[in-house]
Amino acid sequence: MTPDHDMLWRRCAYLGRVLLPLLDQELWRQDRRQERLQSWGIDTAVGERLIAVFAALAAHAVAVDASLSAAEFETLPLSAVADAATGKRDFELLAGLPDTFADDRDEIAVKIFRLYAYKGGQSSLQLLRLSTEVRHTLTVLAAREPVLSPTCADIFRQADEANLPQ
Repeated sequence: MTPDHDMLWRRCAYLGRVLLPLLDQELWRQDRRQERLQSWGIDTAVGERLIAVFAALAAHAVAVDASLSAAEFETLPLSAVADAATGKRDFELLAGLPDTFADDRDEIAVKIFRLYAYKGGQSSLQLLRLSTEVRHTLTVLAAREPVLSPTCADIFRQADEANLPQ
């Protein structure tokens, strides 16, 4: 993988990691999400990590499809990422990923996502449910923005303002 592609994945992974902390600035949203995960039989920690990696995979798939560099990633509209989360098939989200990851947490989460995707049945249903959570999260965060078509840069700005770790 080229250094730029590695940096692109890192930006996508960062986007995924900051979504739920930003959403959870309204505490009731975290409670509702955790209730939904539990009602679906998904462990909260696993579900929240899968939501983060799902968002990263969707953002990565859109960025690769659009041939965006890591520097151009911030111009990616949140609506495109939300559409990819619910519109792309599992194998499309997994295409073009790095063979190795700088962050072990990303590698483990991607492996769990792959396992869910390949297992089928109930696991596929869980991924479908998680995709709707990603879309919902992106839609809520986009609605908070004063601009007409928020981008990944707007999420990164929110994360900076909230002092979320890189």
